[in-house]
Amino acid sequence: MIYNEDIEYKVKFYKNIKTNKSLVLEYIEKLRDKEQSKIFKYIEVLRINKGYLDEPYSKHIKGKIRELRVDFGKNRHRIFYFTFVERNIIFLHAFLKKTPKTPISEIEKAEESYRNILK
Repeated sequence: MIYNEDIEYKVKFYKNIKTNKSLVLEYIEKLRDKEQSKIFKYIEVLRINKGYLDEPYSKHIKGKIRELRVDFGKNRHRIFYFTFVERNIIFLHAFLKKTPKTPISEIEKAEESYRNILK
């Protein structure tokens, strides 16, 4: 088997099974243009870096789940993702962080999406 490091990573957004909508994309689309641009720029940097960025741009959360950390002024956007087979970066859940510690309920939402993908 030949491993080609030049193969590009792909970005995908998890779609809810019931609604067939991506809650991550809906979250991003509700933001102001400058915030959207910064988030998509970070997503592209993550893709170029093969799904891995050091802190403070990304942080391990639990298992294979990491968070992309995009701060814009006082707004601290967090987008959970993981790197999947065949070089796919899949975004699971997004939220606006308002507390010092990541709420367990937000992590649980990402874990549920993760489990749905594995099924």
